Amino acid sequence: MLASGAQWQDVAVPPTVPVVTRRRVLAGGAALAALGITATACGSRQERPPAVDPLKAQLALARHDSELATAAATAESPRVAAALKQVASEREQHATALSAEIDRVAGITSSTSSSTTTTTTSAPPGPPPALSDVVGSLRASAASASQLAMSESGYRAGLMGSIAAACTAAYTVGLVLKDTAP
Repeated sequence: MLASGAQWQDVAVPPTVPVVTRRRVLAGGAALAALGITATACGSRQERPPAVDPLKAQLALARHDSELATAAATAESPRVAAALKQVASEREQHATALSAEIDRVAGITSSTSSSTTTTTTSAPPGPPPALSDVVGSLRASAASASQLAMSESGYRAGLMGSIAAACTAAYTVGLVLKDTAP
């Protein structure tokens, strides 16, 4: 009891609940939307796939070199013909690797890609190309592949460097043959 005879009475104190108005809900939603857009914009940037045009040019060079070496082998001695056939085989393998890389960049899977098609010409066959023609073509292919290797990165740079090295080795070592009996 209190001294004056009054009794203690609890006064109801209203709880302090935060007031949520429509304006605060809309402002919060707008802030979350802005945060989501900003987070998405700052995420990983979508890279463009590398161009396949330089690879198509390399593919054409590889096929041309293979056909040229095969044709030149018909007019050479057995030793030189064997070396030319090896060059033709290597350049065909380069064409296969380039075709696979072109398909990969284009998003074509192996189950949907068609086999490589070779075009045949109906022109009358002329004399077979000389060994110097094959060497000249390999030099040009090596120079082209090495230039492309310097401008590419990753697997493509390695592929182009490998092709340039193989072409260089073919015309500096593989096709420098003296046709003498062993």
